[in-house]
Parts: sequence; C-alpha cells; structure tokens
Amino acid sequence: MKFYEVRRQIAAPADRVWACLTDAKALVGGGLGVLRLDGEIRSGGKLKLWSEADPKRAFALRVSEFVPGTRMVWEGGMPFGLFKGVRQYNLTPHTGGTAFHMREEFSGPMLALIGSSIPDLQPSFEKFADGLRALAERKA
Repeated sequence: MKFYEVRRQIAAPADRVWACLTDAKALVGGGLGVLRLDGEIRSGGKLKLWSEADPKRAFALRVSEFVPGTRMVWEGGMPFGLFKGVRQYNLTPHTGGTAFHMREEFSGPMLALIGSSIPDLQPSFEKFADGLRALAERKA
C-alpha cells in the first residue's frame, strides 16, 4: 500500500467546508490544483477529474461514500481490483472551526508495477488543503 495524507484546521463550520468540498466549480476555480471536474459530487456520483499533478490524464472516479458534513470517499482504478485508489475526505467539528483530513491509499496487485510511476502527490495534497481552507474561511 502507498498513501498520501494532509490535515488542516479550518476556521469555518463543517457545513461551510462541506459546501466548498462538494462544489465542483469552487474546486476548479479555487486554486486547489483541480483543473477540471466533470460530474456531480453526490452519493453514487461518477466523476472525471484532471489535476495539476497529471494534467493530461483524466481520472474516472465514483463517489462511494457520502455522509453530508462529515465524510466522503472517492474511488477509482482498474477492473477486478488490480489497482485501486481510494481518497477519503473527513470533517470533524471543533471549537473555532473544522478539522479537515484527506487521505488517499493506493493498493492492488498492480501497485508494484504502477507505484513508481505515481508522482509525489504530497505537494498537491498540501495545495488542495490550503486552497480549501482559504475558500471556506473566505466564505465563512
């Protein structure tokens, strides 16, 4: 297994952070490293995402878990679980705002072959978290 993760304290209520996190236009226009996002961010939604980390490639994703204001999971990969990416977004209310945690895990038998071609995603995770914080705090 290979993973990346980031955490941020955001000075905005969880519902405000959630509204930003589930607004495709805000994610694309908010300086979060998302170049394009097609589809609806909702339970069972199918998405196509282009990111600054790999701008020529579209990632086909499915929203596999959707708990408004709390948790969302996006999944993508190859058939039969040969390679799988699972990104989790978690929001936890706390005094003064929201704790944001994003983690993506890569797994599957093909990881040994594909893993070395996955770029270092930590800078893009940092950019996403900083952009989400700025977006939510600006709207708070």
